[in-house]
Amino acid sequence: QVQVVESGGGLVQAGGSLRLSCAASGLTFSRSCMGWFRQVPGKERDIVAAISGGGGITFYADSVKGRFTISRDNAKNTVYLQMNSLKPEDTAVYYCAAPARKYYCDDYSPNDYDYWGQGTQVTVSS
Repeated sequence: QVQVVESGGGLVQAGGSLRLSCAASGLTFSRSCMGWFRQVPGKERDIVAAISGGGGITFYADSVKGRFTISRDNAKNTVYLQMNSLKPEDTAVYYCAAPARKYYCDDYSPNDYDYWGQGTQVTVSS
């Protein structure tokens, strides 16, 4: 059974930084694309960043390019999202997710991801 668990959310002032972590089990982690999504109430869940199984290929939403960095440690079955220069509009619940049996992240719709964590709240105050 696949389990995905996020941690690291919290309250931060605008301009600050947070690092989210996501531990996954029950899948061949090093061969799995991993993605971070975020959602605010009343809006759709959107891709933030994604990383291929080996970590060599990454994708970022335009809204976070240059501020967020996705990385992974396959020895620890963990993917990270380093968030710098945070803005109030980054406030959301952040979710970690994995598609079933995909090494490359070539799809960025939440419908293409099969395994989800419970989410972690990130709040950026102005």
